[in-house]
Amino acid sequence: MGLRFTTNVRRLKRGFTLAIGVAVGCGRPAPAEHRAATGPSAPIELLVANDAETLDPRFVTDAVGMRATRLIHAGLSRVDPETLRPVPYLASSLRWTDGLTLDVTLREGLRFHGGAPFTAEDVVATLHAFASPAVGSRHASTVEPIASVVARGPFEVRIVLRRPHATLISDLDLPILRRDQAEAPPDPTGATLDGLGPFEIARVDRGELLLRPARSGVGPALSAVAIRTVHDENARALRLYSGRADIALNGISPTLLPALEGRAGLSLTTAPGANLTYLVVRVDRGALADVRLRRAISLGIDRRTLTDSLFGRRADPADTVLPRGHWAALRTPAPLAFDPEAARALMKAMGVAPPRLTLLTSTDRLRVTVARTIAEELGDVGVAVEVVPLELGTLIARLNAGDFDLASLQLPELTEPNVLRVFLHGAFIPPSGSNRGRVRDAELDRLLDLGDATPGEAERAAVYGQVERRLHDELFIIPLWHEDQVAVVSERARAFHPSPEGRWLSLASLPP
Repeated sequence: MGLRFTTNVRRLKRGFTLAIGVAVGCGRPAPAEHRAATGPSAPIELLVANDAETLDPRFVTDAVGMRATRLIHAGLSRVDPETLRPVPYLASSLRWTDGLTLDVTLREGLRFHGGAPFTAEDVVATLHAFASPAVGSRHASTVEPIASVVARGPFEVRIVLRRPHATLISDLDLPILRRDQAEAPPDPTGATLDGLGPFEIARVDRGELLLRPARSGVGPALSAVAIRTVHDENARALRLYSGRADIALNGISPTLLPALEGRAGLSLTTAPGANLTYLVVRVDRGALADVRLRRAISLGIDRRTLTDSLFGRRADPADTVLPRGHWAALRTPAPLAFDPEAARALMKAMGVAPPRLTLLTSTDRLRVTVARTIAEELGDVGVAVEVVPLELGTLIARLNAGDFDLASLQLPELTEPNVLRVFLHGAFIPPSGSNRGRVRDAELDRLLDLGDATPGEAERAAVYGQVERRLHDELFIIPLWHEDQVAVVSERARAFHPSPEGRWLSLASLPP
């Protein structure tokens, strides 16, 4: 396995280096006509691998769309990139008066991009719209715990819950819309929806979203930004190298980053990631219903070698679901060891024929290499695995239908631990949620419900410690690693700093 693995990595690096050489003259500086495209008046160009599905914040769920809409719109709260805790944003204060009542004071003097003043009525209308069956927002479950929301003055809002819900302040990062637009028909381009974020939409084309600094809102950005879709990784790298783009966040494979770092004025900037790469397991049927097989799979994966080699040591092997340093993470977790002999012993103890499993993954080159390497490792301990690369839409459809054994996935923003409820609670099996492994465990459900309802950070951390221990014992999902946020940046974008949750708000502070 080791020889095949090393050869695969070298082949990836060699192919990329050849592409660079052919396209830009074997390492010579990029042509002047390309450099001229990035003068001080040109937008900062951010490269992404996929188009946003929609820019309507009521319906957006994909990562590119979520991050783009959070530049155009703003919520009552946002995640602090340093602490990963929710902090006021459109609100000036958020105060619990009892376990069910939150009083919100809004920032005064703010205006939507179109000039309309921002008031409590906009908040009331937006939260009602997100909850309305007539609107059909994909985020209706986020506001389901809210029993009522009322304006108590131009800049005062009272939110009353129908039951204790500890994560309400985190949930209030939902973008606030203008009151007369909150229940408007869906707008996939987002162009008609007035925002309060640092950017406003200048143009939406297929493959490109051009944002300009907003004239009002929470604070204008300093530069225009173009978000350009380039599906192919080599094409993204060449665009950076030739000076036509400025930022690729997690858009270049870690094993290929050395081919760009220090060339053509490019540099790397990184941050530990608040995310989780993991294997989702169909736990309700077949051989994988036996925890011994799930444990054998975990023991058969060499996380440290994979993160050192395929990720260039820009990932932290996971012992728990929550990333190291998270306020709710276990301080002394039990390690998820690499022990192929113990894995083989578990397989023998099961006393059944070695299973043949499918492992679904995306078509991204790095993800396919990761999946095939894991399959080789598992083959060495007696688990035969067929890797099946799929386009994202097909992959999600098969997961939601339960048509899989294993799949490699990532939780890209693991800041609020209550998100685990949507992925692991028995009430959230598709189509009701994202519990695609069909986990049904009464004790885990009880703990996740308790975490949702328990106030106080210390008390919640204790609950999620029990969640982590339950997941460690039962391996309903198999944690792999927490990947760093890695940005390749041009000289003019050196001030861009990736945040742990991967959002793009740092774009607003980049000078022209």
